[in-house]
Amino acid sequence: MRIATQKVVHIHYTLTNDEGEVLDSSRDHGPLAYLHGAGNIIPGLEDALTDRVVGDTFKITIAPENAYGLRDDDLVQSVPKSAFQGVDEILPGMQFQAQSPEGLQLLTVLGVDEDEVILDGNHPMAGIALTFDVEVTDIRDATAEELDHGHVHGAGGHHH
Repeated sequence: MRIATQKVVHIHYTLTNDEGEVLDSSRDHGPLAYLHGAGNIIPGLEDALTDRVVGDTFKITIAPENAYGLRDDDLVQSVPKSAFQGVDEILPGMQFQAQSPEGLQLLTVLGVDEDEVILDGNHPMAGIALTFDVEVTDIRDATAEELDHGHVHGAGGHHH
């Protein structure tokens, strides 16, 4: 069976940046399962997996445009500290979620001064070329429920 739209795919991967630093890996916690064609993973990796079979291994570097996008300086902004009521201490590196017109947005604290917090709305991996070392471990047809929900259920996928 080949990887195609509406297939559930299980992969092991190790993700590194340009410096070879490991950013993430499935090796310690079991394969990642995703629904091919449902936008569950970054476009560049999904494209590279199309037509692969169980046992295939490959390494690919994906440009930011096909991963988490380019950095957008307009997504860095200062917000009054008063917007963080109920938060005792705000430190650089902390992350918060905020509602935006596009849905939930992850915000990372870049800096804090007496009255303001500088937030970055870019994805933490925006602007970074990502290298994936991948092994395809399983492929199966998606269930009707998985297709309806748009994601994989069970091992390596969503549990609800």
